[in-house]
Amino acid sequence: MKLFRKMGDILEYKPKRPADTQIMYGWVWGRRAAAAALAAAGLLAGGCGSSRPGFTQTGQGSYYADKFNGRPTASGARYRPGYMTAAHNTLPFGTRIRVTNVRNGRSVKVTVNDRGPHAPGRIVDVSRKAARRLDLVRAGVVPVRLEVIRGGPRAAGR
Repeated sequence: MKLFRKMGDILEYKPKRPADTQIMYGWVWGRRAAAAALAAAGLLAGGCGSSRPGFTQTGQGSYYADKFNGRPTASGARYRPGYMTAAHNTLPFGTRIRVTNVRNGRSVKVTVNDRGPHAPGRIVDVSRKAARRLDLVRAGVVPVRLEVIRGGPRAAGR
């Protein structure tokens, strides 16, 4: 009894009943299974689509401390408090987002060029200039809503 048959470089198990595949071996290595695995890996590598325009997220927002002035960000650019930049954990670098202070309705457009914030419950860190415009310097942490305006260059290539 032959269980495996060579198909190119991929071996395929041919069960007598479809249920045997799940019970005995857990999965089938075949062209269909390999194609499905590659498709699933492509979807996972492509992200969850959060960098597409119109994506919104709500949570707590804060701003960079002055001690980070001149230090390199995750994208390689240096942090400058006078630039309209932000840090987000998952959005691609170069993504333009609108950050709105939920308490007072003020909003700014910033470019993601760093990873963070690294504090639990926070979704975005903005530069000091953006924080002043949002009126969050005194409070330090405020509820914000962010919306993707334009995906970054890495998001467009997916």
